[in-house]
Amino acid sequence: MKDLMRPTVDEFRLCAIIPSRNHYRVLGSIVDVLVARRIPVFIVDDGSEPDAAQAIASLQDPAKNVEVIRLPENRGKGGALSVAMKAAAAAGYSHAVQVDADGQHDLNSLDALIATARARPEALISGIPVYDHSIPRGRAIGRWLTHVWVWIETLSLQIKDSMCGFRVYPLALALSVIEEERVGHYMDFDTEIMVRMFWRGAPVVHLPVRVTYPDGNVSNFRLFKDNWLITCMHTRLFFGMLWRLPALLRRRLSAKGQASHWAGMAERGTYWGMRSLLAIYSFCGRRACLLAMRPVVFYFFLVGAERRKASLDYLVRVRALKGEPPPTWRDGFRHYFDFATKALDTIIGWARPSDIGPVEIVGGEAALAPIADRRGALLIVSHLGNAEIARAALASHVGRPVHVLMHTVQARRYNTILRSLMPGVGSNVIEVTDIGVDTAIALSERIERGEWLVIAGDRIPIMSQNRVSECPFLGQAAPFSQGPYILAALLDCPVLTLFCLREGNGHRAYFEAFADRILLPRKERAEALAGYAGRYAERLEHYCLRQPLQWYNFFDFWAVPASAEPAKEKPATPRGMTG
Repeated sequence: MKDLMRPTVDEFRLCAIIPSRNHYRVLGSIVDVLVARRIPVFIVDDGSEPDAAQAIASLQDPAKNVEVIRLPENRGKGGALSVAMKAAAAAGYSHAVQVDADGQHDLNSLDALIATARARPEALISGIPVYDHSIPRGRAIGRWLTHVWVWIETLSLQIKDSMCGFRVYPLALALSVIEEERVGHYMDFDTEIMVRMFWRGAPVVHLPVRVTYPDGNVSNFRLFKDNWLITCMHTRLFFGMLWRLPALLRRRLSAKGQASHWAGMAERGTYWGMRSLLAIYSFCGRRACLLAMRPVVFYFFLVGAERRKASLDYLVRVRALKGEPPPTWRDGFRHYFDFATKALDTIIGWARPSDIGPVEIVGGEAALAPIADRRGALLIVSHLGNAEIARAALASHVGRPVHVLMHTVQARRYNTILRSLMPGVGSNVIEVTDIGVDTAIALSERIERGEWLVIAGDRIPIMSQNRVSECPFLGQAAPFSQGPYILAALLDCPVLTLFCLREGNGHRAYFEAFADRILLPRKERAEALAGYAGRYAERLEHYCLRQPLQWYNFFDFWAVPASAEPAKEKPATPRGMTG
């Protein structure tokens, strides 16, 4: 290998590891994707048959930093990955992205996976599959049983899927587990190493990834032998959990006091659960659907201690400002149920717009100036009310394409349902992890064509936690993302805000002009950003007090991200900005 294969371990240096037994038909295209991203590749041929072994060996290419390691006898997936990890660590790599060789994983998720690993180098970053109809039913049931056992073995719901072979390992910790503990060598490897790394304190962060089972795909899963090995694995892990019980309980107790970034919170619900609700809606109507949802929402309300605490903390602040008594657990449940209602309304709104009721646009004249100018605009929305309903109405109101900038980590299952109902929904969603130069140029071209962009102002992207301003919000300073205002300054376009609330038998979408242009003077950049963020926080507070139960941020909104630098972004009085 070239010098690129020998970095220092003090840096985040990434390579790819691919175990393969007789899978070679799409392996070359997978390698091409990795090479195009300048990621060195270790392929381990795990005792493949001669024809497959020859095809795999042909991928050896030192000039492109692709190395093929041949194992003459089959050692199993875990054995092959262990060999690859040791080779990667010996070459000086700190992290390795594991990719399966059969082409099941959507490599469009690779950038988000790597970006999250860079932001959380201590964590095990893993895909969480979003399946299409091609998944065999027996495999789906088997995966669910493994999930349940893993929740028992970790005394936690943090590991949402332990079987996905698309993940980024911190190599030092992974190898210490392999060398010091018993880890399965076959199809039991992925689950066992994740659980054992979790036991050692490694955070597990999941990102959704689309998974398909290609036509003609040959599985290496051995029905009886691998099921027996998985049974033995869960037996080992269960008794290992009992041995570690005091430490795991202490970890649960200490975790309750730690704030979570919103992107690390898993979606509460599944594809099939939401599809079931839609089926009930189709046959029985909205009222029956809401009735069926109540026990499901109550379950999540009971088990979601962190989210329940965040909800009540928010409601305490709102009620204090309104001079009302403190909330009870019933108010917290109503908050949860209001969110579930909003999710249902969104799906109904896209699938059957006529069923959702009227959407009244208030302040629509605020949109006339950018429309007359024939340029686009940036629209700042929030997780208050139902921005999706408003977006559907907005596109027809302004007569322009309206694109949503969406964080890739959250809600991909939810978006899968929307796409299944309305295939065109996804075409107006621009998935981003962070906005770099190339993205900014592409967005600027859309603005010049007269298109509109929508961005949330009340969430901090995981890759932008150091770009925040602390602003007064519901009685206490809270961190707000600077991203919308930095982007608006780059695009040099008008900015509006939109708050869409469920009121009466329909929705009202409140438009307000925010600024003709966002100006960020070089010497007063921090103060200007804080001023714009403060103005937005003031409007968000106004509408939160109007409809408190319709704000859906179930995390500690007032916690400053650990990587933020608030000292550089001093709060400014919102009224001090002229826009």
